[in-house]
Amino acid sequence: MSQELIYLVDDDAAILDALGMVFSIEGFDVRAYQDPATFISDVAALGPAPVILDVHMPGKSGFDVLREIDAQHYPAPIFVISGQGDIPMAVNAIKQGAHDFIEKPFNADHVVSQIREATAVRRERANDPADIDLNGVPGADQLTPREREVVTLITAGASNKEAGRSLGISPRTIEVHRARIMEKLGARNAADLVRIVMARI
Repeated sequence: MSQELIYLVDDDAAILDALGMVFSIEGFDVRAYQDPATFISDVAALGPAPVILDVHMPGKSGFDVLREIDAQHYPAPIFVISGQGDIPMAVNAIKQGAHDFIEKPFNADHVVSQIREATAVRRERANDPADIDLNGVPGADQLTPREREVVTLITAGASNKEAGRSLGISPRTIEVHRARIMEKLGARNAADLVRIVMARI
């Protein structure tokens, strides 16, 4: 059985070593990069796979990387590593297409579980892309694929926790997507969001 590829991108060699060792033990084909530019060229050559990406790096930042690999449409989960003081930056990364964020300090084994869960959820939803028809909803054309998944779950009555579990992301990340969806669709609150969407179905 072939190994599952994973990319680790961080200018901190100690973090790369720690995560690389854990993922290697778990059977992953680990590609670790201190230079984001080399990672970007390798993605083009090797194809997409899950990514763990630091925000603060010299040269190209994590945000630069998200833009260059078109994170909004990247077919594998991208996790952004963030310190406790960097949560607003992590939220911004999610807006740019990151799947979720991992707060420092983190437990490496827990990170492996998060990656496995997110990858499994992506595959499952790719095979069963349940989605509501948002044609005719003003602003719906601005929604990202992930935001469409979130609005489908919200309008079905899922809580932030339930929606997060279904998509393999944290409830806090669901809150970020929910705020963005409401802004794009012109909804004042969650009930208004449901009314706007359901009125067009």
